[in-house]
Amino acid sequence: MENFIQTVGALNDETRLRLLRFIDKNGAVCVCDIESAFGMIQSRISRHLKILKDAGFLRVERKGRWAYYSIRSPLDAFRQNVLTEISYLEMELPTLEKRCSL
Repeated sequence: MENFIQTVGALNDETRLRLLRFIDKNGAVCVCDIESAFGMIQSRISRHLKILKDAGFLRVERKGRWAYYSIRSPLDAFRQNVLTEISYLEMELPTLEKRCSL
């Protein structure tokens, strides 16, 4: 039950829904690229990403000094269905401009 509540709670924020859709659309994305695309400071982006990671949606991979977030694989059916439903929502997503380099 705790896991379900944590997962549903993570979805109760428009920014996190947009982040999930952005990462699902673009694949592995560096935090600095997310900051730039969303026009948000690193601490705020990191807080949202941690919530989504703790809820079981994201995985993080460190490459040098950069952290890349991607959709966790495999996802259970519930989380996969959530991503599918989010893909149907009308929302504006920023354009990804890769700025990080290894």
